[in-house]
Formats: sequence, structure tokens, C-alpha cells
Amino acid sequence: MTPPPTLQDLITTVQTDAASDEALAQLSVAATTAAELEDVSDSLLSHFVDRCRKAGHSWTEISAALGVSKQAAHKRFTPGALQLDRLTDRARNLLENSVAQAGRLGHNYVGTEHVLLALFADPESLAARVLADAGVTQEMAEAEILKHELPGGIPHSNVVPFTPRAAALVTGAISEALQMGHNYVGTEHILLALFLDSDAVAANVLAALGIERDAAWAKIVEILSGFKKA
Repeated sequence: MTPPPTLQDLITTVQTDAASDEALAQLSVAATTAAELEDVSDSLLSHFVDRCRKAGHSWTEISAALGVSKQAAHKRFTPGALQLDRLTDRARNLLENSVAQAGRLGHNYVGTEHVLLALFADPESLAARVLADAGVTQEMAEAEILKHELPGGIPHSNVVPFTPRAAALVTGAISEALQMGHNYVGTEHILLALFLDSDAVAANVLAALGIERDAAWAKIVEILSGFKKA
């Protein structure tokens, strides 16, 4: 097993990044570093918990592997425990709109395909700009989605549940944000997260439309670089 960074390794990193011997400056960098480490560890556990759930393991087995109670594991890693506070307003609106997209198609659940359709709702969002640059429209995406055999049915209540795959998008988006060095989760990170589960409807639709993750990533970086220059 690869050893994690030692305390001295982290102290050295903080001192280097602070580029100052002033104690408060180093404390500020240390606080940011500690928060980033916590974010990464949370995303790491969430990733492998999600894999265990997809592999059919029970919460009893998962909690035993984590060394915590079943209740603690379930509370921390179920969709309701996802860290939605990291989402930008546009990302929150995106998730809300995905519910509307599901209702528009007469579906009683929210899947990755509905999240994909919701990306088009705000043309000024980074994700929508990436899709537009690739020449993809909402009509094109919806046509591909409807090629899949999807369960229908009108909800019996106002609560439309997210599928496990759709709920996992937030965790995936957090991971994508961390990889890009961002301390927030925007629509662009949710777009990138759609590529993570190759068996999901959204990932298949994006592939059918000729959109690749690396190209989307590069376009996001390009747009963000333009913001910085401006």
C-alpha cells in the first residue's frame, strides 16, 4: 500500500505554498490545504461506496468495511447526505430543472438523461456553452434519449426520486471539480460527471452525439481561461 503523505510532508507543502515565513499566512494556506484533503477523502470514500452499491453489496457489508455502524454509513453516503452546499446557483437550478424535464417526458424518476436535458435550460451556463460549441442541441439530445427504452408513468406524488446513477452525479461532479482545482461545483462539473458511468443513458447519448470527455474538459478550461484574461 502506498503510504499517505506524512505530517512533515504536509507542513513542508504548506510552507512552500505560502511563500512566506509569516505565521498567519501559513495558517491560511494550512486551512485551505486541510479543507482540500477533507474534500478529496470524502470523494474517495463516496466513489468506492458507490462502486460497492452498484456491485450489489449491502449497507451492512459496506459499514463493516468502513468500520462504522450501518446507520452511520447509510446516513453519510445516501443521496440525501450529498454535499449540495458546494453547488453554484446555476448547478442547483440545473438539478431542479432535471425534475421538470422528467415530468415533461412523463417519467416518474429523474435519471442522468433528464440531467443532460436540463443542461440546455441556461444557455449562459458553462455546460450549455460547451454543448453548443460541439454543435449539439436539446432536440438532438432528446431524440437520442427517446431511442432508449425508458420506463414511463406519471408520478403519484409531487416527489420525483433521483435514480442512484443520477444521485451519484453530485459526488462525481465534486470529484471533477477537485481534479480541476475548483472549490465549487458548477454545471461544467456536472457535465463532466455524466461521462463517468459509461452504462448510464446520458453517457451513451453523449457518445452517440460525438462528444468526448477530454474534448469537453479542454473546452471548459479554454472558456475559464478566457474569463481569467477578461
